[in-house]
Amino acid sequence: MQDKMSKRPLPLIIGIVVVILAGLLLGKCRSGSGQSFQTVAVTRGPITQAVTATGTLNPVVNVQVGSQVSGNIQKLFVDFNSKVKAGDVVAQIDPVLFQAAVTQAEGDLASAQAGLELAKVSATRTQQLFANKNSAQADVDQAIANLHQAEANVKIKQGALDKVRADLNHCTITSPVDGEVISRSVDVGQTVAASLQAPVIFTIANDLAKMQIDSNVAEADVGVVTDDQTVDFTVDAYPTRTFHGKVVQVRNAPITVQNVVTYDTVIGVGNADLKLKPGMTANVSIIIAHRDDALEVGNSALRYRPPEGTVPEAKASPVASRSPGSGPRPREAAARERRIERTVYVLPPGERQPKAVQIKTGISDNISTEVTEGLHEGDRVVVGAIGGGTAPNPASTNPFGGGRRF
Repeated sequence: MQDKMSKRPLPLIIGIVVVILAGLLLGKCRSGSGQSFQTVAVTRGPITQAVTATGTLNPVVNVQVGSQVSGNIQKLFVDFNSKVKAGDVVAQIDPVLFQAAVTQAEGDLASAQAGLELAKVSATRTQQLFANKNSAQADVDQAIANLHQAEANVKIKQGALDKVRADLNHCTITSPVDGEVISRSVDVGQTVAASLQAPVIFTIANDLAKMQIDSNVAEADVGVVTDDQTVDFTVDAYPTRTFHGKVVQVRNAPITVQNVVTYDTVIGVGNADLKLKPGMTANVSIIIAHRDDALEVGNSALRYRPPEGTVPEAKASPVASRSPGSGPRPREAAARERRIERTVYVLPPGERQPKAVQIKTGISDNISTEVTEGLHEGDRVVVGAIGGGTAPNPASTNPFGGGRRF
């Protein structure tokens, strides 16, 4: 009797446990049938659209001072960071050989001038003899020809003398501009050879207070870059400081490296405190557009897409792709306008199901995007879904997911 009484509660306990588990499972299934959404609010604030690039700081005028003659460097009068004026002597090449060439050319010229004097006297005497009928016409012609040859020989020797004198003057190297020496390529006693090209001895920057950035802008971004746009940039030497400049020129010559096409964009930079140095790498942000009080939404909201069939699609606005009073547009222009139409999903207050809303977007800083039509400040837009037993939406997790409608 006691064994029967001890075994009776066991099936009862098992039954109770099964009922409890079934109830919990049923409750979980009922709660899982719903779906909650993660949202962010539409806010107002400043937004800036910029084109980023990298470049190198260079002086606006950068002169390479070389040598037109070959020889040994005898003296150097300046060094790195030396201040120079136009016409200042910066280097001296050993002039001994060139001085000897000048002396030889002067002797050749003196000999030619003596020959010219003799030819003049001979021509005069021959003409007098011919006038007295004591000489033939052929003698006169020969004397005149010898005179002309002597005159030509004097010009040749004069030209040779001018050349060697110029070479002698080139032994003294002077600065062509006012500025500062930023590079020295030779030492005293070194031989420079100018047979094929002029060797560079110094590099002189005209004015380091005015510099420029030669930046490489990608072909996808160069279409929105124009002159006089504001530029912010940083350099690694001063990571906490932002410098400013303006676009001076967008050069049309393409630069192709490994099938990547870029264009040299010249940015003018003021450097009054001389903190920036030639050769520094600049991280450039070219300001394309700026709004001080823009209605903005996070880009994650533009990428979110719910599972198909769960939310009705928004209907396209008839004025979304054509402004009032405008006529037909080319296909390319219409395509560009359609690109600013996007669809987001707004969760109205007190409702559990979002609705699709078609909006127009403006500029973007790659984090937030300006909203020009379709939303109001404070609206809650969906950026992701939580729960519901459905698989996560790839568009809401993948930053490169298809969030645009064309």
